[in-house]
Amino acid sequence: MPKERKLKKQGFMQGVMALMFSQLIIKLLGLVYKLYLTNREGFGDEGNAIYSAGFQIYALLLTLSSTGVPSAISKLVSERLAIGDNKGAHRIFKISFATFAVIGLIGTLILFFGAGYIANVMLEIPEAELTLVALSPSIFFVAIASVVRGYFLGREQMSASANSQTLEQVFKTLLTVIVVEMVAIFTGTNTVLMAAGANLATTLATFLSFAYIYLYYKSRKKEIGAEIKATVNYKPEGIKKIIKRILFVSIPISLSSLMSAINKNIDSVTVVRGLKNFLSEAEAKIQYGILSGKVDTLTSLPLSFNIAFATALVPSTAAAFAKGEKEQATRRVSFSLLITILIGLPCTAGMFILAQPILDLLFPNANAGAMILQISSLTIIFTVLAQTINGALQGVGKVIIPAVALGTGVLVKLILNLILVPMPQFGANGAAFASVVCHIISFSIGYTVLKKHIDLKMTFGKFVVKPLLATIMMSVITYFLHGVLTNTAIEILTQYDVSINIAKSIATIITLIIAVIVYVISVFALKVFSKEDIYMIPYGEKIYKILMKIGLYGNEGKRAK
Repeated sequence: MPKERKLKKQGFMQGVMALMFSQLIIKLLGLVYKLYLTNREGFGDEGNAIYSAGFQIYALLLTLSSTGVPSAISKLVSERLAIGDNKGAHRIFKISFATFAVIGLIGTLILFFGAGYIANVMLEIPEAELTLVALSPSIFFVAIASVVRGYFLGREQMSASANSQTLEQVFKTLLTVIVVEMVAIFTGTNTVLMAAGANLATTLATFLSFAYIYLYYKSRKKEIGAEIKATVNYKPEGIKKIIKRILFVSIPISLSSLMSAINKNIDSVTVVRGLKNFLSEAEAKIQYGILSGKVDTLTSLPLSFNIAFATALVPSTAAAFAKGEKEQATRRVSFSLLITILIGLPCTAGMFILAQPILDLLFPNANAGAMILQISSLTIIFTVLAQTINGALQGVGKVIIPAVALGTGVLVKLILNLILVPMPQFGANGAAFASVVCHIISFSIGYTVLKKHIDLKMTFGKFVVKPLLATIMMSVITYFLHGVLTNTAIEILTQYDVSINIAKSIATIITLIIAVIVYVISVFALKVFSKEDIYMIPYGEKIYKILMKIGLYGNEGKRAK
């Protein structure tokens, strides 16, 4: 393998950190515009219902045309590059670009011309028609942008994909506010048109994101051309054969994302229908808006931290297996699962304990839905674990398993939704409970299969007991501390004419900050990470020296080779 290309790669954890930082920014910005929309006069939970119903159908078609593409392309490209076939890798990219341009265009046309039928017949939310029309062009742009992202992920240049996605979210956030405000000014806060305007902002953002990633690719053409000239082990393949290989990998990966999209669409199709058995149509839409708008936004936040591992594991594991380096793949997958557990557990516990305070803090003008959030928070740990497991499974070539696992869970969710949601004692809470069962099933199947193909080094104490102890310590302190801080803040701040709601919000913010600090300290105090784990983190050697100085870790000798 030419040394020049190798030097341009990012290390596994460097790539993960780039993706993680990108996803953090994306989710925070996504939360910003969701907060804006939910608290915006004339939008609220009803606007969220219209916006989300249209967006979930769009996400379904988007999945078919592009969602599995980055992982599929990155896997195929990384396998070619691992053996020095740079020309073959680039040929895969070019043919993928043309293929998914056609597929993306078909998706756009289906959504544009089928918007009326989907909104009126499938969703029974006629107001969603304009949101679907506004979203339709973005399917094409996302499809072709996904191919370019996948190519650079396969080259282990993950910052290109990360920057593209971050810019898309920046544009989406800014344009959402601008477009919705303009619509509100000219229509007198028409909720339907504001929801359509919010989705139009998504389309504009996807176009600008594609423009960035394509220009990035053009700027690297000379470098890529030099690599192609240095190709070894090139194996000529016909266009039809390459397309078959691309689809053979991308379709199973897309099926997993498709199951996730179907999972959300189960709610969009069944919740309003079921709730109308004992609620008015307006109230049913509001309940669905709570579930799809606020709750889904909050419970998906931890996924943004974790998706970096799932994304990076696909090309990394594929390349390791292509070169016969199974031990390296095992270390990376085991370490990724440990980090996933350490992300998922505290997020689950924190969101369960502070459900109402979090809603009061973020959605002061529409803070209903604490019970739905508490139930839904239980999905977090299983969702993030399944996310990492799926990346590893796709990397080792078991690309259909994630789809089968989630598909089984989705089928169970559909049955539970149809049974529970129409019952007054459950209602929207029934849909949240069904999601928990869905993700437990998905995780269980994926983990069982992964263990058969990778010798996971997961001891019970390190991967279960210690993370649980750290989470319990954090949870107990969080529960009692929030009550004390709330009473103290109200007592002190109201003397200075600060409202009770602001005092409560300040107490919640301080509690969350302290909870994070307590959890991090607990993780290191319990020595969840071994010395080798810490060395895998960027600047790990410096971090380990600091931990030694403060006495959390002993001098265990020189770094393991």
